[in-house]
Amino acid sequence: MAEPARKLTFTFAEYLAREQASEAKHEHVNGEIFAMAGGTPEHGLMAVNVASVLRSQLLERRCRVYNSDVRVRIPATGLATYPDVSVVCGGLERDPQDENSILNPVVLVEVLSPNTEAYDRGDKFAHYQAVPSLREYVLVSYQRRRVEVLRRNDDGTWTLHDVRESGVAELSSIGCRLPLDEVYRGVFQECSPAGEA
Repeated sequence: MAEPARKLTFTFAEYLAREQASEAKHEHVNGEIFAMAGGTPEHGLMAVNVASVLRSQLLERRCRVYNSDVRVRIPATGLATYPDVSVVCGGLERDPQDENSILNPVVLVEVLSPNTEAYDRGDKFAHYQAVPSLREYVLVSYQRRRVEVLRRNDDGTWTLHDVRESGVAELSSIGCRLPLDEVYRGVFQECSPAGEA
């Protein structure tokens, strides 16, 4: 009789050691390690557009905008992940077990994709809700011009603000505006070759 397959689990320290040795990014959740899929050029452009718009509005404030190279850890649920964009205001709180993981984002942004949309809307959002500092979670559609802002209310519930076409998404927690024209600049049309106007 064959032995049943054993499920491998890893501590956060073991995950960090593997992550440091890896060229790819991975999520760590419930002791399991999952490879994160690479993005499309459009996905990358939308993330850069969002980060650029936010950074330009936050230059004179005590807020910093991070790209997907920065890991966010949620000790309450055990998730360690790389959001497309993270915003931290005030002092940066680093994870005691990993100085490269941040604990206190105010805003998290995920650019959706066919492979991640259900996770980003469901289980990942459930993890993100356990971040005490998080005020807004932003979902950027890959299919059409649509940005959804999930905003934490004072009673801990969340309210959806759905913005489409040429609207402007308001991020009240950081006093920023995300014009969809800027979020989707260059996304749904081909860029002209270098040297052409």
